[in-house]
Amino acid sequence: MDHARAPAGTALYVHLPYCAAKCSYCDFFSLPAAGQDLEGTLEALIAEARRNAPPAPRTVFLGGGTPSLYPAQSLRRLLDILDDTTGWRSSAVEVTAECNPESLDGAKAEALLDAGVTRLSIGFQSLDPARLALFGRVHSPAMSFAAFDAARSAGCAHINVDLIYAAPGQGLDEWRAELDTVLALEPDHLSAYNLTIEPGTAFARWHARGEVHGLDDELELAQFYAARQACRAAGLEPYEVSNYARQGEACRHNVGYWENREYVGIGPSAVSKVGARRFGNPRSIEPWRRRARAGEPAEEWSEELAGIARLGETWWLGLRLARGLSPAEAWERAGWQPTDAELDPALAVAREHVGHGLLAMDGDRYRLSERGLAVADGIGRRFIELGSRTGA
Repeated sequence: MDHARAPAGTALYVHLPYCAAKCSYCDFFSLPAAGQDLEGTLEALIAEARRNAPPAPRTVFLGGGTPSLYPAQSLRRLLDILDDTTGWRSSAVEVTAECNPESLDGAKAEALLDAGVTRLSIGFQSLDPARLALFGRVHSPAMSFAAFDAARSAGCAHINVDLIYAAPGQGLDEWRAELDTVLALEPDHLSAYNLTIEPGTAFARWHARGEVHGLDDELELAQFYAARQACRAAGLEPYEVSNYARQGEACRHNVGYWENREYVGIGPSAVSKVGARRFGNPRSIEPWRRRARAGEPAEEWSEELAGIARLGETWWLGLRLARGLSPAEAWERAGWQPTDAELDPALAVAREHVGHGLLAMDGDRYRLSERGLAVADGIGRRFIELGSRTGA
């Protein structure tokens, strides 16, 4: 079914699915680049953008996969055509490109910045060579430092570094030392994600065979709080459960997700949310590419959440932000208005968690307490479960 294009200002995500190698922990749709038709995929992305990309997007995010794997001239062409189609160079307040160290040098960084990218996100993941090998990464720690230096030397004023903690065998002191080393580079933003064993990944297969084991909960939690302490000491405040930034450096594109705003994704596996409808493209190259290049809708699935389900999702996402959210914000973002505030089932769940000391209140805003941060996923599930109620 054909649907109207998303309204002006909607965030735009572009999925470039190729990597130098498939990481052992990754459950995103990505493929090793060897033997793949990278330029054919780029043509399909351009075709889908011309059909579906929103006008005047406020943020643009090139993700994957590894966008920096593409040649600089290909990325420039993609960005130029996106601008012709959407006018993003006049509208976007932030344009991010994800990069891996093995494919980011000075020339690539300069080309991205010259094309209009304002923010580079570099996937260090670890500073331990053995752990990088376990993760399936093809870069070395030295390559991570070189990529960071190349981005800074090219004039990039907004750099994020990605790290993963709670990896098998990782000690607390080792993690603290890694944080200190990375923070000494003075990144503007740090994303620190705990390793999760996702179905369908190499890690999941190794875990099922007893070949790798996750950290115990107490050590993982200690590493989480160590990241908060180290980042704060370095001037990066936690603005979301896994993300830290200097003043004004929060990733605006991702904040839009946590605020449950509208977004359009193009590329294989990309997901969009427009109004109450959420829809996604195939997690496969050929079906997506065939539809996109034929000028047909690329989407493979679509759902429209009912009001209470949208409300529960909005609370779950919004509470991940350090500032939390108010009931009025949740109602506006979810497009759900109760006839009486006391009929809001999410408000009852929020108040229950305040009583248990897991949520705190600042005026009319609810946010995770220090205790609540340790069980953020469990709290989120309580709000998501609202959507499964009869009549939701």
